[in-house]
Amino acid sequence: MDFCVMLPFNDEDEFSLFRYSRTMHQGNRTAISGFILLGLTVGSEQQLLFFTLFLCMYLVTMVGNSLIILVIISDTHLYSPMYFFLANLSFTDICFTTTTVPKMLADIQSQNPTISFVGCFTQMYFFMFLVDLDNFLLAAMAYDRYIAICHPLHYAALLNPKRCALLVVIPWVISNLVSVLHLSLLSRLPFCDQRVIPHFFCDLEPVLRLACSDTQINNLLILVVGGTVIFIPFVFILVSYALIGTVVLSVPSVKGKWKTFSTCGSHLSAVSLFYGSIVGVYFLPASSYSAERDKVAAIMYTVVTPMMNPFIYSLRNKDMKRAVRRLLSKKSLTCSW
Repeated sequence: MDFCVMLPFNDEDEFSLFRYSRTMHQGNRTAISGFILLGLTVGSEQQLLFFTLFLCMYLVTMVGNSLIILVIISDTHLYSPMYFFLANLSFTDICFTTTTVPKMLADIQSQNPTISFVGCFTQMYFFMFLVDLDNFLLAAMAYDRYIAICHPLHYAALLNPKRCALLVVIPWVISNLVSVLHLSLLSRLPFCDQRVIPHFFCDLEPVLRLACSDTQINNLLILVVGGTVIFIPFVFILVSYALIGTVVLSVPSVKGKWKTFSTCGSHLSAVSLFYGSIVGVYFLPASSYSAERDKVAAIMYTVVTPMMNPFIYSLRNKDMKRAVRRLLSKKSLTCSW
């Protein structure tokens, strides 16, 4: 019995992918041992352009975030809670981007963009784990800014090394448990012959749509657990900035208000990029689901946001700019010797 996947054939590449998926399933419901990633809808003449673009963005992300980590580790002037959280955020962004972009780059050049069940579930685990961890780290950084502005005299006591470590370790544990919970329920579902994922990586929502059985429990888990993991840190960030705002407004001079609030500018920019794209994917009504919209939003928070974070935190932060200059001057002196 022939297998047919209903896809909009806008160009030859999509039609080739259709024929490939049909051939893989002919005469055997389990001929394919994984999923087919439809990826980005690009024509053959655009492949090189998209490959080069995303490769450059990936390299900028890796170099930029690695430089931030190196600067923070090597400069004692940056040994503070704010930069401790920033180093962890940069490390998470490196892992986050590496989870999806290298596979996407390989699939752009590949004629058979498949991924095994193990590979798909592994990618989903790390993706969910890292996106939740990013979310918690942004909340920890908001807490840091709240203490620094609203309780500056107690900053060292409230954000001592032990508490800073807990603010990183606890999110690791929670994010891991949430990812394992989602995947343990997903692994119990049977999947039909239709195994084409209209995405460039294995995301939970598109994969769930391929299941043959009822997915109400999985969807409820996404809504309750996933929503809670995203919603609570987001509300915490909003409350932190509301309290920061009351302190800033009490500063008498306009220059003093700007100087006080300017320390939060980088973090607010990162929060806006991250949550803006997350809401666009996971918190719009299911009736308005669009694979193309999800791809664009996913590119924003898996590729663009990790790439922009180094620029946001280095260009808008005087301490980081000075530390980068000190590091580069040391390197230049070393090279001159």
